[in-house]
Amino acid sequence: MAGLTAGGPNVDVSLLYQINGLAQETPGWFDRIIGFTGEYGLLLVLVLLVLWCWRGIRKLSTPAAAEGFAALVWTPLAAGIALLLNIPLRQFVGRPRPFRQYGEVEVLTQGTTDFSFVSDHATLAMALGVGLFIAHRKLGFIGIGIALLEGFCRVYMGVHYPTDVVGGLALGTAVVLLLAPLAMALLTPLARAIAMSPRVGWLVRARGCEPAQAVDLPRASSRESDLAA
Repeated sequence: MAGLTAGGPNVDVSLLYQINGLAQETPGWFDRIIGFTGEYGLLLVLVLLVLWCWRGIRKLSTPAAAEGFAALVWTPLAAGIALLLNIPLRQFVGRPRPFRQYGEVEVLTQGTTDFSFVSDHATLAMALGVGLFIAHRKLGFIGIGIALLEGFCRVYMGVHYPTDVVGGLALGTAVVLLLAPLAMALLTPLARAIAMSPRVGWLVRARGCEPAQAVDLPRASSRESDLAA
């Protein structure tokens, strides 16, 4: 871990300078937009994508809606687990923020005093994106693209090395995918039970949709076709 603590390999620092150096060549108003976008904006967009996906899933047949709802419930749960796993990982690696080691790095946000590896923002964004991918392929691709943009913004803002971002993207992806089979096995029956409830069934299926039936779940591609329609 000494390489990370010392600032990482040269290519890591070189990429940091190249990406963060763009902030020194752009107007201040643009940097402020990127700072807000990288700190809050892109994560908000991902949350809105999850809500949009939930809106569409509720219009599907009940078995498909239950499966999609379970995937959407798993999405924030997985993101939370990934963030929790990152707490001891950060302490173990103990890598300082780049602006603490390189005074010429331009920082576009304040208040980041903890360790750098891995990026919480990249972890959270990719977990949400991959979780969306499980629920709906097209929206998932959009979510993953937003997560990659989030990672770029964190380096541009001077608060992370590129390897911090790569580590966060990998951590978010791994937690979602590796635990997804168990999570879906537990959450899908719960979603079906909620769908049959007269009081809270609206969470899974829109009012007016047919009641839950004991039929086989369609494949993901069928669910996507219904949601796209």
